Amino acid sequence: MRLHTFDPKRPDLAPYGFTCELWKAAVMQRPDRHDEIELNFLMQGSLTYLLGGLRVTLQEGRLGIFWAALPHQIIGSEKQPQYFVITLPLAWFLQCHLPAKLVDRLLSGQFLIDPSTNGFELDLALCQQWEKDFQYTNGQPSTVATLELHARLLRMAARLPETPVKRPPIRRLVGEAGATKAEQMASYVARHYEEPLSIENVAREVRLHPNYAMTLFKRTFHTTLNHYLTHYRIAQAQRLLATTDQKIIDVALESGFRTSSRFYDAFQRACGCSPSQYRKDHRLDD
Repeated sequence: MRLHTFDPKRPDLAPYGFTCELWKAAVMQRPDRHDEIELNFLMQGSLTYLLGGLRVTLQEGRLGIFWAALPHQIIGSEKQPQYFVITLPLAWFLQCHLPAKLVDRLLSGQFLIDPSTNGFELDLALCQQWEKDFQYTNGQPSTVATLELHARLLRMAARLPETPVKRPPIRRLVGEAGATKAEQMASYVARHYEEPLSIENVAREVRLHPNYAMTLFKRTFHTTLNHYLTHYRIAQAQRLLATTDQKIIDVALESGFRTSSRFYDAFQRACGCSPSQYRKDHRLDD
């Protein structure tokens, strides 16, 4: 059985599509980004990600899920674990009508871990079956596989603790075509966040009026385009602060901020501390 590992030469933001593959954990030379929802099921040991500048550890027998458009990088593991990686196109995921408490958290950049510790045998059997299904269908999942994936996501959502949700569910506000346009805008921001971007730039890319583009994006992702862009730039800055010795002004510029004052203000609001304090608290070699 072939074990996959991350190829550092793969193009940034290249899509994986629908996949279910068995991977061997290895420290990644650089972060990966792709605009899919990613699930990891860990069969042994543990692995630690840096996701959007934050460390998250997934333990043996657990199912984790995150939105892979944010920079993510394996920075450590125990027992050289093998794990299943399932990638789901964002458009398909949004069309599943999943509970807001799952969707909202993923699209805000959280790494979620199924609270249940009793589903190892079932999840292992499902992943093994999905791997076979995808091998024989050239990456196009069968109806049975998509129904099983949908059911597994619903089960995970049901186990998540309740939190107040003041916003209406995504799919009640946005049609399929609108979700596709919003996804295109999100992907465009992910590819160009280091550049000077405006709402007009992004709207022009998807051939929408800027006012309508802003409304559609907010209804789909429950945040503004500007906030989304800033969130993405902050995530990049967090990663650079934690993993490099670059000067803070260089971190700011590489993350897409044009001035140090804007960077400091945005970083303080988002993280509650200065960039230098964040580096001190999150250095990976500490």
